[in-house]
Amino acid sequence: MYYQNVSCHEPDAIPVDHTGYWARIGLDYAWNEYRACWKMGGQPLVQRLGDKYYSWDAVGLLIPEMIAAGLLGYSYTCPDMIGGGDYKSFIGIDRDSLDQRLIVRSAQIHAMMPMMQFSVAPWRVLDPENLEIVRKAVDLHLQFGEYIMKYAAVASATGEPIVRHMEYAFPEQGFYGCRDQYMLGEDYLVAPVTDDSDSRTVKLPEGIWIDDLGQEYIGGREYEIAVPLDRIPYFRLR
Repeated sequence: MYYQNVSCHEPDAIPVDHTGYWARIGLDYAWNEYRACWKMGGQPLVQRLGDKYYSWDAVGLLIPEMIAAGLLGYSYTCPDMIGGGDYKSFIGIDRDSLDQRLIVRSAQIHAMMPMMQFSVAPWRVLDPENLEIVRKAVDLHLQFGEYIMKYAAVASATGEPIVRHMEYAFPEQGFYGCRDQYMLGEDYLVAPVTDDSDSRTVKLPEGIWIDDLGQEYIGGREYEIAVPLDRIPYFRLR
């Protein structure tokens, strides 16, 4: 972020320098949120991903970009805004043609992340059935609140991400190119749907895993699972 009309004590400062100085101001405040930081990894700053378009392609970027943020030291990160933070995507859009499934799936991805933040108010754009699904996603996020805060404390002490790449958590088990599932802390493997479908493939590390429905799986294998719109699949090692 570059402020053209703001003077700087360093005459030769370039845009990233301005971004860094602005971020450092946030260190003096308990509550902060930034959309752009520079060399501030490991600091107590909330970092929100850059604005995303209202599109399935953008939904598919949430997990890999959250993983990247954590590996760069920005553990306390919010995956943009539910439905897309680029408000221009919603200008002039016909409410009746709004893809409600996209809003729901976006909310479900946020539910198992460190933070949730809405772009469009769900009660203004969703029908009662889909609004209830989103409400359940918010309730799930609240249920995981204590667990997420536990790993926020871990991140502050060790620098380890809250949202972790599968290869980071389970090295040399074939997860190098995984982009659509992740570990939330050490205990939960999260595999939400990131496109307009009602099923997905999940690859489980070695061990015995229990899913959100109580079903048991043998690890080290791939599974095709049904994911109706009201489900957020996650697994815990037994």
